[in-house]
Amino acid sequence: MKKTATIIALAFGITSASAQDLTSKKGEPYLPEAGDYAVSIDATPFLYYAGNFFGKSNFTNNNGLITSGNPAPTWNFLNGNNTITGKYFVDANTAYRVGLRLGFATGKDRRMVTALPTSTVNTYPTANPTVENTRKQTRTNIGISAGIEKRRGKTRLQGFYGADAGIYYSSVKDKYTYGNALAGNANPATAVNVVAEDDFSGALGASNTTTVALSTGQAGAARALEAKSGSTFSFGVRAFVGAEYFIIPKMSIGGEFGWGVGLSFTGKAKSTYESVGLPNGAANTTVGETNIEGGKSSGFGFDTDSRNGVFGPNASLRVTFHF
Repeated sequence: MKKTATIIALAFGITSASAQDLTSKKGEPYLPEAGDYAVSIDATPFLYYAGNFFGKSNFTNNNGLITSGNPAPTWNFLNGNNTITGKYFVDANTAYRVGLRLGFATGKDRRMVTALPTSTVNTYPTANPTVENTRKQTRTNIGISAGIEKRRGKTRLQGFYGADAGIYYSSVKDKYTYGNALAGNANPATAVNVVAEDDFSGALGASNTTTVALSTGQAGAARALEAKSGSTFSFGVRAFVGAEYFIIPKMSIGGEFGWGVGLSFTGKAKSTYESVGLPNGAANTTVGETNIEGGKSSGFGFDTDSRNGVFGPNASLRVTFHF
C-alpha cells in the first residue's frame, strides 16, 4: 500500500506547494497560455519505469533475452497507427487538436536465381549463369484528424471536453518481375516452369508462390505477378472528456474517454498469378494467367470511443508537453 501511494505521488508531482499556486518558484506558469503548442505521447513506459524502482522487474531486450533490470522509458505514439497528436491554444481555455500521419514507403527485394533452362552447367570454379527476380512493395498510410478542446479548472488539475473528426486510409501493393520467363513446350527439356526459387518469402513479406486453378481448368504451381491489398478507408466522429494534472510547468499527465460513431470500408484484394498448364485438348503446355479477387468488408460502430485508426487508445494515460 505504501509503495502504491508513493508511485502515485511521483506520477502526479504532489508537492508541499499550495494547490492554488499556478506558478513555480521561478515564476513559470504551470498551465498553457494563448499561442502555446502541445504534443502528447504514451505515459505508460514512464509509469513502468517509476514503478520498477520499488521492485525487481524482467524485460526482453533487443536480442530476445529476458533480462532483470529497469530499462529506460521510450517515446511512444498514442496509437498503433503512429499518428502524431498535438494542440494549438488560441486562449487559455480553448485549443485546436490535430492528428497526422503521412506515410509513403517503397521497398525492393532482389534475388539472384539459376538461369533456366539449365542446358549449360559450368564446372567449378566457374559459376552457373543466373538471372534476377525482383519484388517491389509500395505502402500508403494517411491519417488526419482535427478537433476543438475546451478546458476548465482553477488549479493544476484541469478538466477538458470537446469533439474530434478524422479519416484514415491504408493500402499495400506488391509487383513481381522474374528473370526466367515461363515457357510451355512439347519438349520438357526446354520448358520453363515455376520453381522454388521464385518464392519471395522473407524480407518484404509472405510467400508469393502458391497453387491456384487456372482459367483453363488446369492446376499447378503459380507465381505472383501483382498483389494489391484491399484498400481500407475509415471515418470517425467523437465527443471526448478527460482530465490532466500539471506535474511541473507546462508538462501534464492525463487521459480521456470518448463516445461517437465510426465507419470503415475495405475494398477487394486483387492478385494476378502466372503458371504453366495444359489447356483442354492441347498437345503442348502453355503459359496462362489467373486473376483472383478477395471479398469486401465494411463496419459501423456507435459506442464509447467508436473511432477510426487516427484517434488511438484514448483511455490510456498520456504525457503532454506544452511549449
